[in-house]
Amino acid sequence: MFILPSAMELFEDKNSGGLTEEEFDRTKPLADRMRPRNFDEFFGQAKLVGKNSPFRRAVDEDRIGSCIFWGPPGTGKTTLARLIAKTTSGQFVPFSAVTSSIKDIKAVISKAGNFKKLTGRKTYVFVDEIHRFNKAQQDAFLPWVEKGDIILIGATTENPSFEVISALLSRVKVYVLDRLTDEALKDILKCALDDSERGLAEMQISIDEKALDFMVNAADGDARRSLNLLEAAASDAGDNSEITLEKVMDVHQKGTYIYDKGGEEHYNVISALHKSIRGGDPDASLYWLARMLQSGEDRLFIARRLIRMAVEDIGLADPNALNVALAARDTYHFLGSPEGELALAQTVIYLACAPKSNSSYIAYGKAMKDAEEKGSLPVPMHIRNAPTSLMKNIGYGQGYQYAHNYDDALTDQEYFPEELAGTKYYQPQERGREARIVEYLEKYREYRKKMMSKKDK
Repeated sequence: MFILPSAMELFEDKNSGGLTEEEFDRTKPLADRMRPRNFDEFFGQAKLVGKNSPFRRAVDEDRIGSCIFWGPPGTGKTTLARLIAKTTSGQFVPFSAVTSSIKDIKAVISKAGNFKKLTGRKTYVFVDEIHRFNKAQQDAFLPWVEKGDIILIGATTENPSFEVISALLSRVKVYVLDRLTDEALKDILKCALDDSERGLAEMQISIDEKALDFMVNAADGDARRSLNLLEAAASDAGDNSEITLEKVMDVHQKGTYIYDKGGEEHYNVISALHKSIRGGDPDASLYWLARMLQSGEDRLFIARRLIRMAVEDIGLADPNALNVALAARDTYHFLGSPEGELALAQTVIYLACAPKSNSSYIAYGKAMKDAEEKGSLPVPMHIRNAPTSLMKNIGYGQGYQYAHNYDDALTDQEYFPEELAGTKYYQPQERGREARIVEYLEKYREYRKKMMSKKDK
């Protein structure tokens, strides 16, 4: 349970007895020690935090209201929240979306109100993983956010449109943070190596360029991950030494695998998993999944790839494959590791053994090509909507055949623009569920052919 400190506790001198600030920092992991203390030390997100950006001006002028930072892990969401509070001399209160109750929320709000009365300063309530709050917990914030008693800052890796209730979403501004670029990650690592106060400068360590590149690739846009890897490599190398590619690979998780997430082997293993599933081999598919899991691949990235395989390679031959893949993503999201990984394994087996069809994939590509190349062809008059009498008078909807009024709900009317009349994109395979679609299309197309020949006579 979270306990809010008193206003006096928040601003008392931390150096009065005990560890000094510098000594205190030295007890923390490198990623925490190197957290930016001001915007000049913040690498990445230039569009958002640049000196002339609307966000930066709002912070400098103390105009920031409740907001949500949405972006991948390690991109600076928590740091930005802390910098806002520091820049505006406000109180920063971190709050857990996982362990906190509505009672805890109300206690924080009450003490925040007292703090404002005592000091005249704002309280920034920072909720990490705000998408984990349920509806009742999110509702509890609404009146206080609306009244301005607190400034709510949420952080999430999930799309707020789906994870945050609309009432709360309408009262906050959403800022999108991008995955950190390789250049930004290199700047962060070099800064940590050179910093004598909080970083590793006193160790007098140099780093090979290939080792630096490997760290950047392994971090996959996550500053925290890159700094953790640097700290582990530096600790292994020791003072007055060089960090080589071999040393970095040796300390990189279970680093017997060459699997840098921005390099060739990363894509090779993904390709092997995809092609093993497409080829119907559940055993090889499980092996490549195990390789990805052992190498520390993002489990939700794997889930997204499985969803893609379900729609691209199985499609309507087994429509349930998509449901299985989506359920695996939700199961992992709910259970986490290691239990949730079994859902990924089950999905790999299901997809590998499912009947395959890429007919929808091919048909979609053909339709997109025509849409791009032929431009905005007019909608046929008989299938246009006619909500007004004027539209009806000029022919909108005239001659439309309501399918439910016909035997088997089949008509001979044309739904394409005239230039594309009769075009066939979708050619289903006679496998799995698509075999039944073949039967339907044969009946549908034969009926239309028969009715059109009657018209011609």
